[in-house]
Amino acid sequence: MSQVQSGNGELQEEYQEVQIGPEKLEIPEKWTVTTVSDVASRFISGGTPDSGNEDYWGGEIPWTTAAVVEGPQFDGEKDFITREGLENSSASIVPEGSILFGTRVNVANVGRTAKEIAISQDLTGIVLDESKVDPDFFTWYLLFNQSKIKNRYSQGSTIQGMLTDDLKSLPLISPPLPEQRRIAEILSTVNEQIQQTDEIKGKFEELKKGIAQMLLDKGARSESENEVVVGPLSVSLPESWELRRLENFPTPASSVVQTGPYGSKLQKEEFTDSGYKIYRQANINSGDFEEGDQYVTEEKYRDLEKYQVVPGDVLLTRMGTIGDAAVLPDDARKGIMDYHLFRIRIDPSFCLPEYLSGVLRSSRIVKHQIESFSHGAIMDGLNTGLINEIRIPVPPTEEQREIVDILSTIDQTVSIEEERKTELKQLKRGLMQDLLTGKVRVNTD
Repeated sequence: MSQVQSGNGELQEEYQEVQIGPEKLEIPEKWTVTTVSDVASRFISGGTPDSGNEDYWGGEIPWTTAAVVEGPQFDGEKDFITREGLENSSASIVPEGSILFGTRVNVANVGRTAKEIAISQDLTGIVLDESKVDPDFFTWYLLFNQSKIKNRYSQGSTIQGMLTDDLKSLPLISPPLPEQRRIAEILSTVNEQIQQTDEIKGKFEELKKGIAQMLLDKGARSESENEVVVGPLSVSLPESWELRRLENFPTPASSVVQTGPYGSKLQKEEFTDSGYKIYRQANINSGDFEEGDQYVTEEKYRDLEKYQVVPGDVLLTRMGTIGDAAVLPDDARKGIMDYHLFRIRIDPSFCLPEYLSGVLRSSRIVKHQIESFSHGAIMDGLNTGLINEIRIPVPPTEEQREIVDILSTIDQTVSIEEERKTELKQLKRGLMQDLLTGKVRVNTD
């Protein structure tokens, strides 16, 4: 038995040393080490109705697999089954408030269900004895140990999973019930703040979509409009705007649009761990130009000079999520693009790169053209000839700046909420580490 001293030298509550598998831990003296079996009153296995029988599906009973279970609270479902499907399969209904735990596929996915729900064979329902453990504390404890459990039982490419006995024997370190409830309350409060921040961020992102489409198709000013035809689409544009093919934009480069190097020019064997960065589609989709760890040597970089990218270039995806765009920022590392991207380099005195990027992503006029070009070409992607043909609505540069500024203001708000979410998630991780190990005690008065 040991004691922990406070900063002023006074002895705090006594701690005890316990053995959990290969680990020796120090926990508060009043905490106990039990197992899941000790605090559970019932374990419920599941199953899946015959997927080929339509009479078993589309009913009113929610049914789920471990793949969609995410804690701490789970209020979703994978599908709905009928009473006949339930009765003619191994699927079982788990009571509201029980714990859903992945034991076969997606091992250790865990959540406390907010409703009665039927479960598949890759889940086990745990009905707890609430006189012994608080369900929310229990869920947080399993989430805290989730990585350890996954690493132990999810190794290998075959379905391994956990036996029911494995689940029953999982260790549980727990304080007295009042402290369990207080710990769960603190962690749940932080989690709710994360969810609220996510919702705010989502609302601003939806707001931006609507405003972007309006501004990029109708402009930031009120003026007379002209009717123009783009393929089968008839649209109205402000009188001061022009509709110009991308290939006719002024550019400081030899051509406006350049595709990335074909595979024979840039092979995986030539990738290095440092040097000049290779920008990929993932950078555009996420907007994170630090993402990725593939580079080329200076010699290869110079050899692929044609495919180099510089700040202010607009990068456009040509395969997969076709038509996503972003501007390479000023602080981006020197590098090249890969085959899955187009580089669009334009004279910013005619068209701002930020404006063009927004138009490519959000303008109904442009998206209609890209979708028309890409129909049936998902596997091979778009080519330079098709991109050059895109007709872009171009307002005066002063109005372009107004549009960019409005959208940037919304982006800044989204970024602030994203930073707050990151900070809250870090706080939650720290609190889980401190509170669920007894390193920091909570006041239950």
